[in-house]
Amino acid sequence: MTTPPSVRNVFLLGTAQTLAWASTYYLPAVLAAAMAKDTGVDTPTVFAAFTMALLVSAAVGPWAGRAIDRRGGRPVLAGTSLVFATALVLLARAEDGWGLVLAWAVMGIGMGSGLYEAGFATLVRLHGQQARSSITGITLLAGFASTVGWPLSAWMESQWGWRGACLGWAAMHLLLGLPLNLSLPKAPALEVRGGEAPAKAVADNSVTATDRVADAPAAPTPDRGLRTVLLLSFVFSGSLFVSTALASHLPQLLMASGVSLAAAVALGGLIGPAQVAARLLEFGVLQKLHPLLSGRIASALHPLGVAVLLAFGAPGAAAFCLLHGAGNGILTIAKGTMTLAIFGAQGYGQRQGLLLVPARIAQAMAPWLFGLALARWGLGSLYLSAAVGVAMVGALMMLRATPAQT
Repeated sequence: MTTPPSVRNVFLLGTAQTLAWASTYYLPAVLAAAMAKDTGVDTPTVFAAFTMALLVSAAVGPWAGRAIDRRGGRPVLAGTSLVFATALVLLARAEDGWGLVLAWAVMGIGMGSGLYEAGFATLVRLHGQQARSSITGITLLAGFASTVGWPLSAWMESQWGWRGACLGWAAMHLLLGLPLNLSLPKAPALEVRGGEAPAKAVADNSVTATDRVADAPAAPTPDRGLRTVLLLSFVFSGSLFVSTALASHLPQLLMASGVSLAAAVALGGLIGPAQVAARLLEFGVLQKLHPLLSGRIASALHPLGVAVLLAFGAPGAAAFCLLHGAGNGILTIAKGTMTLAIFGAQGYGQRQGLLLVPARIAQAMAPWLFGLALARWGLGSLYLSAAVGVAMVGALMMLRATPAQT
């Protein structure tokens, strides 16, 4: 019988994920300027090193996913706690641009094997097809990573400087993150079909967790399976491109619509609560819908928000932030649950890692590319992000809920 999603696992992973996101992805927003000044580089160089971390994470993702498929998430996630701590110590000791690049490259190893995708794969390995509500649960907790991380980073910097802040985060990974990840249950034993050796069976996608894939969807035919992979990969890439571009340039965009800097910052604060509220909706009402339908609705919210902002200008800025935040909140979950619903639990980690390789590259390029668009077209640059959102809806409309019909 399939094990029901565990509240304990959600708490452990959600707390560890909050720490992981707060001390990595959300770190440069607070500490980049101080890092640049102290190491003798300009601020864009710090963000270029951060881009390096995202590219490294894209390369690491498939390997980490396969490791979780084979051994479960506990050893992989515990290892990332050590990697994160090492990277943060290296960052604290960086004396120049090359030191920053090295530290962020190591951080990228942890990001590729220790953020949401690894957490989702861990839950799928534990709970199989029943992991959807648990996936939603950890995103609800980790949705507050910026809310917790930005003030805490700022406080530690004010007390100990940016280097001390990095060391403080490193200590938290060792004293909090590592015990949390080690407290996860051991993954269920693998069942090998046909007498094959485990390593070969995993490589051939013929290994399943005991009692975890009896209800998995039937595999699509090879040609249709490739079509599904390409469409999902495009959706994931579009989602990360839009969310990262807006996270990097939202204040400037809102100011281009006519609001003040103070108002732009305040309005940007609506996105976090909107994400969490949308995830609560996913946990309740949308839980009854197929993830593809949730994904279609979520993908349409950013273009809808753009239409409101372009039509009404500054008075529509709040609605734009709420719609964009809600769509991004649901899509974070949908990226994990669509793959599970279409392909099943078998080989989930490695498949999800491969699907997200182009998405991580798009994410790494988003701040630069969208920055060029913003400098040239101003508020009109939102036509680009809206077009990506509409294309995502179209791609999801081409997918069917039943794999055999895809």
